Amino acid sequence: MTLDATLSDTIAAIATAPGHGGVGIVRVSGPDARRIAQALFRPTNKQWPGFEPRRMHHGHAMAPDGAVLDEVLTVFMPGPRSYTGQDTAEVHCHGGPAILKAVLEAALAQGARQAEPGEFTFRAWKNGRMDLTQAEAVAEAIAAPTRAGLALAQARLSGALGHRVRQLRAALEDLRAGVCLAVDFPEDDVECLDPARFRAGVDQAARDLRDMLKGFERTRCWREGALAVLAGQVNAGKSSLLNALLGRERAIVTDAPGTTRDYLEEAVSLDGLPVRLVDTAGLRESPDAVEAAGVSRSQDLCREADLVLLVADGSLPAHPDDLKMGQEIGKGRLLVALNKGDLPRAEPDPARQFASAGMECLEISAKTGQGLSALTTRMRGRILESTHAAEPQETDLAPNLRQSQAMQRALEELDALSHDIGQGLPYDLLGVRLETACAHLAELTGDIAPADVLERIFAQFCIGK
Repeated sequence: MTLDATLSDTIAAIATAPGHGGVGIVRVSGPDARRIAQALFRPTNKQWPGFEPRRMHHGHAMAPDGAVLDEVLTVFMPGPRSYTGQDTAEVHCHGGPAILKAVLEAALAQGARQAEPGEFTFRAWKNGRMDLTQAEAVAEAIAAPTRAGLALAQARLSGALGHRVRQLRAALEDLRAGVCLAVDFPEDDVECLDPARFRAGVDQAARDLRDMLKGFERTRCWREGALAVLAGQVNAGKSSLLNALLGRERAIVTDAPGTTRDYLEEAVSLDGLPVRLVDTAGLRESPDAVEAAGVSRSQDLCREADLVLLVADGSLPAHPDDLKMGQEIGKGRLLVALNKGDLPRAEPDPARQFASAGMECLEISAKTGQGLSALTTRMRGRILESTHAAEPQETDLAPNLRQSQAMQRALEELDALSHDIGQGLPYDLLGVRLETACAHLAELTGDIAPADVLERIFAQFCIGK
């Protein structure tokens, strides 16, 4: 969004998702919100005294030429007790695209301008209604793929993470005050700031940051989704298994080897855990350049995956390349799905072969559905194990990627500062590291907000939020 856009503008946008719905909302915010709402609204009550704050009023939305656009409910919320901190009005009408567009155009004709993506939330942050961690949580809550991801976003939306970071920064600012006194009165430096107490305070702040950073790693797969790759030989039934897990025909299934020449990716939820499920090209030597490129990409995906689901044909002995692949990937990220359980088992028994190689193996049939419930349950458990994740809790204050990077930069400064204190460096040099660590924490909450950071954050928002 254009960060130099003036806050004195009155902005308007459709606040509900595109498409058809029972109700749609047009939101207006800024100094002229009340006037524009009054111009758009014709009340049903002939004795209507005007907008009563935060109360729905029934009537009709009107075009500038006096034509009735729709039967609506309109609410006015005066600032600063509104989402943006400014006067805000909302017109709740029927949720058809044509209706919403007509009401928005009427608001623009009255002097509002079209809001940019995230501009309502940007104003909320700018006006002190939330800090930057909460602003990011708004977009994350909207985009959350599962209830677990939503819970993590809502924990930050409450302001708890920002509060914890500000507490930590306040403790460091107290140490900075002691450093300033030690610099100004060097002959009294021991009385101003005892080195042992100084280092203990820095080390405690570093421990607190490490605890919060553990939350980032622990919840990554809940926020971003885990990557599970279906790999194995051609005709093992990878595409059939993908379709069975999705509950619909997504991949083309034929008896011809090499049908899947590129990878297919679909999102699934394993009991609330978001997973990117990828069906890859069968692993074999091929003179076909396209298929060979697909096999190469399959191998790359296996290296990146949180879980590799090695799909093997249970009616055949274990393929040597599958056994080799399992050893290369490692037991921690590998789970064998021994497919075609509806067919007679081969000799030697592939289940025993995989077990002898130390690979966990579940027998399934993508065709009949045999063992699929147990497979998805175990997939979920293995992903949580491989990512060191835990079931999300309401009290989790896990930072997102940007926030964790700011924490990591602050932590690096604090670790270096602790070392420098032990080396007996002068207080003026120590103060530089402490100031830098505080600046990184201030960037995290938005107390210091570089323009490029704000651009990246608010560019992720939809228009109307």
